[in-house]
Amino acid sequence: MKQAHILLEENLGIKYALMPGDPGRIRRIAEHLKDVQQLENNREFLSIRGSYRGVDILAISTGIGGCSAGIAVEELKNIGVKAMIRIGSCGALQKDIGLGELILASGAVRDDGASKAYVPDIFPACADRELLNCCVQAAEALGAVWHEGIVHSHESFYHDENDAQSAYWSSKGVLGADMETAAIYTIGRLRGLRAASILNNVVLYGQDTADSIGDYAQGAQLAAQGETSEILTALEAFVLFDRKENSK
Repeated sequence: MKQAHILLEENLGIKYALMPGDPGRIRRIAEHLKDVQQLENNREFLSIRGSYRGVDILAISTGIGGCSAGIAVEELKNIGVKAMIRIGSCGALQKDIGLGELILASGAVRDDGASKAYVPDIFPACADRELLNCCVQAAEALGAVWHEGIVHSHESFYHDENDAQSAYWSSKGVLGADMETAAIYTIGRLRGLRAASILNNVVLYGQDTADSIGDYAQGAQLAAQGETSEILTALEAFVLFDRKENSK
């Protein structure tokens, strides 16, 4: 049956999904795939299919925030997707994380609303260990600069306590902040899916977020390189993961 929001059906037959937030990133993912076919374009959900080194890949944008990302997780499960990797942007919460460097999220602080609609926030939001290990191996092989650790998934981009909140989570060793990872990890885990999240740092810690995001939208070189790095890391991770799954 066609899903209500992503408009895809189970007969697609693809197990692996890349999940950028930005629909514009779909075009840049397509540059790395063979036999690309655009599928659907509804609301924030723009989707394509293609292949990478012989592995069938679905790429679908989720928009901004955990609510729309959660819808994508649910409907992707309904059409047979088994593993998903978010490739998004984030702001660093530690001073040693440079622009364009990757954060591989081992877990997320559940400060969003979407995940809390499913289960109390005492339930952890964790990456699938095997899939995240594939991301680490891929990042190493590609020579990417990466950091692994916890990220803070928040609900609102412009709220009045943003600076204080960032300082608090920075003091707890949290690496970066986004809006979707916690929802994807929580809902994915509850639905029996494998999930990982790779975040491209587009904001140095201590800089104004709105100004830095503006620079990123204009194509700042380091952030653009980071985006390419996270796309390739995720694709290579799926190749590694697929090999492991097929060898079981």
